Amino acid sequence: MALFYLLLTAAIVLIIIGATVDGMLHLISAGVLLLIADVLYLAARSVLRSRRPAH
Repeated sequence: MALFYLLLTAAIVLIIIGATVDGMLHLISAGVLLLIADVLYLAARSVLRSRRPAH
């Protein structure tokens, strides 16, 4: 879960820096892609956890 929060924080920081500094559109793009990858990572973890048999 720590990796999720680290990636989420990095994505938000990249988006904020890209939005405030003029000409840094590539940072916004990288932040959005990282945010999407982070959400997919969280979804994959939740699906894998739900498939484990109960003990």
